[in-house]
Amino acid sequence: MKKQVFVPFVLLLLFVLGASELLAQNSRAKFRKPATSAFNPEKDPPFLNAKQQWVDSVFNTLTPEERIAQLIMIPVYSNRDQAHIDSISNLIKTYKVGGVIFFQGGPVRQAKMTNRYQRESRVPLMVSIDGEWGLSMRLDSTTRFPYQMSMGGVEDEKLIYDMGAEIARQCRRMGININFAPTVDINNNANNPVIGFRSFGEDKYNVARKSIAYMKGMQDQHVLASAKHFPGHGDTNVDSHVGLPVINFSRIRLDSTELYPFRQLMANGLGSVMVAHMNIPVLDNTPNLASTLSKSIVSDLLKEELGFKGLVFTDALNMQGVAKFYAPGIVDVKALLAGNDVLLNTMDVKTTIEEVKKAIKSKEITQDEVDARCRKVLAAKQWMGLDEWKPIETAHLIEDLNNPHAVYLNRQLTESSLTLLRNKQNILPIRTLDTLKVAALAIGTTKETDFQRSLAKYIKVDTFFLSPNSSIAELQQMKEQLQSYNLVIAGVHKLQLKAGASNFGVTAEMNLFLKDLIRSKPTIVSVFGNVYSLAKFEGIDKANAVLAAYQENETAQDIAAQIIFGGLGAKGKLPVTVSNAFRIGDGLVTQGDLRLAYSAPEAVGLNTKDLAGIDSLVAQAIKEKATPGAQVLVAKNGKVIYYKSFGYHTYDNQRPVQNTDLYDLASVTKVSTSLAAFMKLKGEGRFDVDKTLGDYLPMMQGTNKESLRYRDILTHQARLQAWIPFWKETVKKNGKFKWFTFKADSSRRFPIKVADNLYIHRKYAKKIYKEIAASPLNEKGGYVYSDLSFILAPLVVKNITGQDFESYLKENIYKPIGATTLTFNPYKYYPASQIVPTEYDQEFRKQLLHGTVHDEGAAMLGGISGHAGLFGNANDLAKLMQLYLNDGTYAQQTYIGGNTVSEFSKCQFCEQGNYRALGFDRSSRPGAENSNAAKSAPVESFGHSGFTGTYTWIDPVNDIVYVFLSNRVNPTRENNKLSKLNIRTKALQVVYDAMEKAKKSDTVSVKQ
Repeated sequence: MKKQVFVPFVLLLLFVLGASELLAQNSRAKFRKPATSAFNPEKDPPFLNAKQQWVDSVFNTLTPEERIAQLIMIPVYSNRDQAHIDSISNLIKTYKVGGVIFFQGGPVRQAKMTNRYQRESRVPLMVSIDGEWGLSMRLDSTTRFPYQMSMGGVEDEKLIYDMGAEIARQCRRMGININFAPTVDINNNANNPVIGFRSFGEDKYNVARKSIAYMKGMQDQHVLASAKHFPGHGDTNVDSHVGLPVINFSRIRLDSTELYPFRQLMANGLGSVMVAHMNIPVLDNTPNLASTLSKSIVSDLLKEELGFKGLVFTDALNMQGVAKFYAPGIVDVKALLAGNDVLLNTMDVKTTIEEVKKAIKSKEITQDEVDARCRKVLAAKQWMGLDEWKPIETAHLIEDLNNPHAVYLNRQLTESSLTLLRNKQNILPIRTLDTLKVAALAIGTTKETDFQRSLAKYIKVDTFFLSPNSSIAELQQMKEQLQSYNLVIAGVHKLQLKAGASNFGVTAEMNLFLKDLIRSKPTIVSVFGNVYSLAKFEGIDKANAVLAAYQENETAQDIAAQIIFGGLGAKGKLPVTVSNAFRIGDGLVTQGDLRLAYSAPEAVGLNTKDLAGIDSLVAQAIKEKATPGAQVLVAKNGKVIYYKSFGYHTYDNQRPVQNTDLYDLASVTKVSTSLAAFMKLKGEGRFDVDKTLGDYLPMMQGTNKESLRYRDILTHQARLQAWIPFWKETVKKNGKFKWFTFKADSSRRFPIKVADNLYIHRKYAKKIYKEIAASPLNEKGGYVYSDLSFILAPLVVKNITGQDFESYLKENIYKPIGATTLTFNPYKYYPASQIVPTEYDQEFRKQLLHGTVHDEGAAMLGGISGHAGLFGNANDLAKLMQLYLNDGTYAQQTYIGGNTVSEFSKCQFCEQGNYRALGFDRSSRPGAENSNAAKSAPVESFGHSGFTGTYTWIDPVNDIVYVFLSNRVNPTRENNKLSKLNIRTKALQVVYDAMEKAKKSDTVSVKQ
């Protein structure tokens, strides 16, 4: 009987063992390369198509302990000491862990550590990072992309795909194989302390679409994406880093909402999932059990019910959501038993391996199950390219991680995300500038902000600051200070990102002041912080305009200013409901391209690196002492794509040149003042270039200049002398000034400042005009460049308009277009530190000219003339040149009518050998290498140069405005190196070369 019982038992045992082996084989086969027909590249995780030969070859070399170790990833920091670095090395060599997750540090340090650890590891390590908004989430010196919340309102999801691809390229450059992103949690709880700004929003469809775009961008570049935090961390008020959130909603709610984006990503080839630390009674009612440790959630729901085949990562196992309940090693094995494939942030590797071995021995998990997960990890590594690992090249690493494409993409995303929530009476974009007195108020900080600096690119603003905890007295004082302003543009700064008891840092004082301000005067409010903070400001929806910027960085602040003034248009949509006033989907659209925008070369199809030649040329000029410093601006298609300052004010290298500094424009004054006025008057029918000087200036009647036609005058062929050295008439033989000319102190008779401690007689200008009237004409006709008619221009303009020259220009042109630094005698309006000095005049004024005009004749006219005397920065001069490029219009307002600029900028007497336009210079030798214009500048282009080292050029064919400002005459006008090196026109040629290169690149792309 015993034999009869035993035989069937043995047979049964053999059957069971055989079945087990068959199951194990099936399990192993499941993670080998499937048949071509079985792998679905659209739906399956990409690494399921890995080369199984490499997987098998590596797997077969591993001991059972090493297979367990492949499932372990340990935390690493590149900002810690050598002891930490060495301790990680010891863990890798001793236990053969499968991967690392890097936290805070720097790119080069991390790259060196990665190279070391990969060399020390027999099986290549899977290197990971939490980089939801790019590497900058963990690493310094890297590009910070927008938070997901801000991108929730971006309508062009191709931009999010591109961001995913760029983040992946940066990851690969850093030797990173998996980025734990995107966050697919649906943030439907405004008080969520851990997700919030990290979510794409509260609409499940929007979250899914944007998450898919982000995921595909990364995985198309062979960096594994990881959807987190399964099964959904968006509706919680507990941070799982510090505690265990309890989620009490129903399974129906979970299925319909939280799981929706996970399902969508899985259907589109998601590579991995990260499981959250949350207690979800409807799925597993075990007390204090995190979802990470729940078999019902990880194995049954995620793997079986949802059919997820990719890698399953735990969230960090040192977070208090799990760590407060289980010791290191114990928590890891529980996570493995629940069904997770990879243990993230294992804090005790030795104990973890021992505990897993115990679990295998006690049959809580089988070696085959561990082996299957090990194979899955190896397959992912092969797909990531770790089978052909190469060391990270640290040369140019920082440069590569901050490449121009990434910088421009970041700008595009930010531009697309900023959301205009209020715009009463279409106050934005601001259209009229000359009637505004603007206060730029920074709430929450006492330091000048990027927002204030960017606002100042468009209009003169006075800056004010309000600390978050200002006293009642300080609030009242600020209210009084703002009384005289008819527009306040307020930026709210230094807000906290996370929800909590602090209301994002919105204080009662901030609330009180802003509410009162909005009631009392026109106010535009831009909030630079978590969009949920808007709900904490009482009455903010009553502001004239409200702009949600989502985050505080230079790019967001710059773009907010551009939206306000119409350089860019608003187009973002609110991805969450903030309050009854601001609901999901809100977002007004405004017009862009109203004024100059400030962007990157990539915005007009050029490459930033192709404009680097400008930097090199200016550096050469400074090195060879052709000029101590310079400002260079290039605008194309209405966008400023290059604006930099170089060097110092003087060769003592004490004060660096800033973009806001003013230069003496010298003869560029002619086209910026006299010509501006003449063209405006021509457009109004009050000036005719075929009338004479005598027609417009009675004092010239009866002189040899009475019948000079303005068409000839403006083309410098009216036989006028080139110039007259007026100052020499004031000097006696002993070198001292004649008594009726200059005095060291101002007085009623000598009120006009010529330079420091030098004042001219109040009637001396009449002598200058008489001297011009009496001057002989050149015997021969033809082209001779002359200052004389431009010196008379202010008199002509006053005679026509009844208004003095400076007031006419400022009120009718400069202020309306926001070119407020264009001014005569800048010492009256600006600190000396903002004005770049010119020459040390050893002949006439015996001093360094600083804040007063360099040209002697203009100086003797009190600094106001039509041939020289204007000061300004490159930005404001560019606005005027853009007005010219637009044939007299700017911000949809016509300032010079009748196509006058087009007429004035045409060559008038080319057939006679005079290449000049009416007042404007044109290329004297088109196509020449060293000429007054860039070699590739078309014949239709025009501009002017200035004696002090200034230059501006307008190309209507290619829609280019170019400004080059320098003080090459410092310390002496005898220095002519800038012209000899031809720096000004060569720098513009760099732009043409970049355009040609881009054109060839586009042609190649089309052919391909």
